[in-house]
Amino acid sequence: MSLGAFALSYDALRQMAAASHVHPALTYVFPLLVDGFIALGIGALLVLHASPLRARLYVATLVALATVTSIWANVLHAIRLNQQARHTGLPLDDITVGAISAIAPLALAGAVHFYLLVQRQPAARHNTADTQAFTRHKSAPVPEPSQAPAPAPAAPTPLAASLDGADPPRKQEAEIDTPAKLARSKPSATLEQAVEIGRTAQHGRAGNASRRHIEDTVRDKGFTINKDLAEKAKDIIQAELDGHTSAVQ
Repeated sequence: MSLGAFALSYDALRQMAAASHVHPALTYVFPLLVDGFIALGIGALLVLHASPLRARLYVATLVALATVTSIWANVLHAIRLNQQARHTGLPLDDITVGAISAIAPLALAGAVHFYLLVQRQPAARHNTADTQAFTRHKSAPVPEPSQAPAPAPAAPTPLAASLDGADPPRKQEAEIDTPAKLARSKPSATLEQAVEIGRTAQHGRAGNASRRHIEDTVRDKGFTINKDLAEKAKDIIQAELDGHTSAVQ
């Protein structure tokens, strides 16, 4: 349809160019300029649908001027020929002839517009499908996390510890005075030393030797002692106490 409308308008505009004393070899350029500008302008309006209003008004004004020019040239061409023709068939008045001749440029503009709209539809459907797929993906239920225990946090690296800033002075002093560090600076008591010092320790319930008291007494003397060694020293001291009690009786 667009080709037929273009052919009818092309013929009328080319004759108007010839009547305007355009060189015969260049009369084909005038219809290409007018109708071609209409097609390009309609395409530009569709492309600039999201542009500022001023830009769209500018393009729309140029398209309207080109369309009016094409219609005016087609109508004037038909009317002038109708006035000069000798009617042997069905006579038509100038208004009717002008209205019929205006159909070609209007059909050309409408056909170009429809064609561009149809060409844009597949892209619009594709974008809609992508949007729906993205919406379904977002609305899909998120799988519950497994019940596996969370991994233990990794120990901070020396670099991370240094980035955290230096500890307050009080905290550093507390760490310096921890029992573990103090224990490393004291000698460990032998069994004989533990027994000898333990004999001076306070007795526990019912006058029996007390491992806890032995440990405290040994540590007060500046030695370190573990529970096993203190237990052995307690057994030796308790045996001595039992033997002393039997001798008295």
